[in-house]
Amino acid sequence: MNFIRLSEKTQPNGMIYVPSLCITVQGAKEVTFGDSVFDYGEMAFLLVSVEMPAFGRVTRASKERPYIGITIDLDVGIFREVMDELDEAPTPTNDQGIGVFAATLEGGLADCVERLVRLLDTPRAIPILRPTILREICYWLLTGPNAGEVCKLVLPNSHMRRIADAIYLLRGNFTKPVRIEHLAATARMSPSSFHHHFKLLTAMTPLQYQKRLRLLEARRLMASEDINVSHAAFQVGYESPSQFSRDYSRMFGTPPKRNVTELKSIAV
Repeated sequence: MNFIRLSEKTQPNGMIYVPSLCITVQGAKEVTFGDSVFDYGEMAFLLVSVEMPAFGRVTRASKERPYIGITIDLDVGIFREVMDELDEAPTPTNDQGIGVFAATLEGGLADCVERLVRLLDTPRAIPILRPTILREICYWLLTGPNAGEVCKLVLPNSHMRRIADAIYLLRGNFTKPVRIEHLAATARMSPSSFHHHFKLLTAMTPLQYQKRLRLLEARRLMASEDINVSHAAFQVGYESPSQFSRDYSRMFGTPPKRNVTELKSIAV
């Protein structure tokens, strides 16, 4: 569980979203996955089903009313255990859509999040009570109004779960050339079906997904490890530093060297 507190709006910041529950307690945020944009304000959440690169920015924050957010990582194993114990498993919705949705935080789910936060006041209780509360969170998500979407994260033969397996492989080998046939085989799909469902789920093609992974990792290397542009390009799998610079500028809006200088000045 991570907490975010910001007293001013931010520019779009690229990062890798893992399966998680992203909650806005105060203020508002916008997150862009491919061509899909999600806005969620106070006491609302964004549920991310699979690991995806995205751009997020805080759209409402001030010194008087800062943006306050909470992110809770989701464990597919816990979801699977809880769903096995339900009297009636939720019916999955169709697979036509990105693996992300926004909804209001209310009822039992809101109560669980509040109790999870309150555990910070009693650290000794965390290892004992936290697992139970996380199970409750899974229960409310699997029995709530969006259960048809959430359950696809768990079902082993759903398109979402199979694409997630391919994403895991791609994530671990993003510096190497993409072989669609290999990814499709991992997802147990034909190459054409895999490409179709991958784009539906992530709002990106596999090549676009890989490119974003490479550029985000290159930016991290240049900003945190002081690696120059050419070395960063080669390290993430580019063969041409000039092509890397062009792709980087298109994604982040400025050339890599200037962008990293701006990032370092903000950090200072």
